[in-house]
Amino acid sequence: MDEAPDTPELSTLQQKVEYMVEKTFPGEKVSGRTFSDLVKERGGSLSHSYFSNILAGKVTHPSEEILKALGLGFGVDWRFFKEESEVVDDVVAGLQFLAKRRTGEIKGIAGRGLDDDGLSAELLQFALSLLEETSGKGRKDDDGTPGDGGPTV
Repeated sequence: MDEAPDTPELSTLQQKVEYMVEKTFPGEKVSGRTFSDLVKERGGSLSHSYFSNILAGKVTHPSEEILKALGLGFGVDWRFFKEESEVVDDVVAGLQFLAKRRTGEIKGIAGRGLDDDGLSAELLQFALSLLEETSGKGRKDDDGTPGDGGPTV
């Protein structure tokens, strides 16, 4: 699957965790202790110092148990944090979709015939591409006539 132009590079554990902090807690400063407490509330275990070491890039190959704790804390599939993850695109597309939903760019979506996994990354990317294509349509030019919303030349 082709990456969306605004999809960041997410190849290292540090990059993935930083991305998830930014997307899960937008505009917030999340301490290692806060995240550790969140993981504990959700039934996992992760020390605040270990989380801080991950963010600092000092931990690059944690155990599967640590990856599962990260998944619990961020509310995503723990496999997202694996080195060769097949779910990175799914998680990124889902977060992009939720961000657009939060800002009102997407009002709603109806899916028919979906399985237990919900919308695939491909379907989410398709929905986002349709949204981007139509985001300029329906706007009025400066003179009040229908157009692309851009300046009239």
